This record gives sequence, C-alpha cells and structure tokens, in this order.
Amino acid sequence: MNKVLQLWRDNRGILVFLSLMFVFRSAVADWNDVPSGSMQPTIEIGDRILVNKMAYDLRLPFTTVSLIKRADPQRGDIVIFLSEAADNRLVKRVIGVPGDVVAMQHNVLSINGEQLVYNRPDTAAEFYSATDEGSQLLSEQLGNITHTVKLAPFATGRDSFNAVKVPAGHYLVLGDNRDNSADSRVIGFVPRKEIVGRAGKVLFSLDYDNYYLPRSERFFAAL
Repeated sequence: MNKVLQLWRDNRGILVFLSLMFVFRSAVADWNDVPSGSMQPTIEIGDRILVNKMAYDLRLPFTTVSLIKRADPQRGDIVIFLSEAADNRLVKRVIGVPGDVVAMQHNVLSINGEQLVYNRPDTAAEFYSATDEGSQLLSEQLGNITHTVKLAPFATGRDSFNAVKVPAGHYLVLGDNRDNSADSRVIGFVPRKEIVGRAGKVLFSLDYDNYYLPRSERFFAAL
C-alpha cells in the first residue's frame, strides 16, 4: 500500500492528466482513423477525423449510456457508430432519418418521392488518383448539403434498391464511395443508440501509399 501511495504522490500530475484526457476522448471529442475508402472522395484513406461526441448526446464516460439527448442526426451528417451488425466502428453519411422512404436506382437516390439532384463538381479533378481512373464523380444535393460521391466505372450490383421506410429510432446510411461501401445495404438500418458522434473536420492525414508522408493539404479540411 505504501508503494502505491508513493507512486501516486510521485506521479499524480501525469495520472490526473491522463485520466482527464481519457474522459475527454470518451465523452467529448476524439479522433478516428479511416482505414478504408468507403467514404471517398470526402474522406481519404489515412485521414484522422475529428469526432464530436457531444453532437447528439451527453454520454456517461466509457459507456454508450446517454445522460442527456442534445439532438438527432440529420440528413447529410457524417456519423460514427459502433455497429453491432458489422462488429466494428464505422463512418458513413446519413441519407434517411426515421420515417423517410428511400430508394435508389442506378445510383440515383430518391427520398420521400423526390429525386436528388446530381451534377459534375467543378473541382472533380482534385480527387482523382491513379486508382480512380474511370470512376465518375458527381455532386449530390442532400437537403442543404452538397457533397461529392464516387461511382465505379463498372456494375457492382449495389447501385439500386427498392423503396424502404426507415423505422423509428433508426437511420439509413451510405458511404460516399457508393459502389464500394458496406453500409445500410449490407448491415441494415443503424439504431440511434449505436451512433456516438459526428465528424466535421480532418485533423491530419497520412499517405499510406507514399511512406506515410503527411498530406498537408488535408490538414484541418472541412468534411
């Protein structure tokens, strides 16, 4: 016991700091690495994104228990959720909120009977790399949010689904890389309780294909 007390006296400053940091990352804000390209071109492989864990709930630290509900996810939000169906933490975009009727035909979404607007983005060339050759980039108008989606140059079988109604307490999510994303088309609707935060910014980014060198142009980029 004396050794424990002495250890606390000698290191209490760093121990308190570490404890507060873990609480902060658990309940307030955290960063999340992105190992896959399912959200390209919005989020690139190697991005570290800032996660606002208080965007929707004030949670008991180190748990998923919501103490105070602050807001609900909206269409267009990029959310981080602990998917029981996928047994993994995932990052996707909210397309349908509870009560919405959503359908997709040949990568064209319709929500509540209204087809979304698609255009060729003016900055499309910025997103292309050697692995993007032949891919199509389109801007998608989702309510007040305009973002870019990436479509494969070949049929993948994921470009269409019949109209579905999002049940209460659930959300329909898709990746911006529409033909290369294991999202609600694979794992089903996402329960509200699994959503732990909203992503809004890239903190920093490492180029995995180039010796993990930093991509300075993506530092603090808005999503």
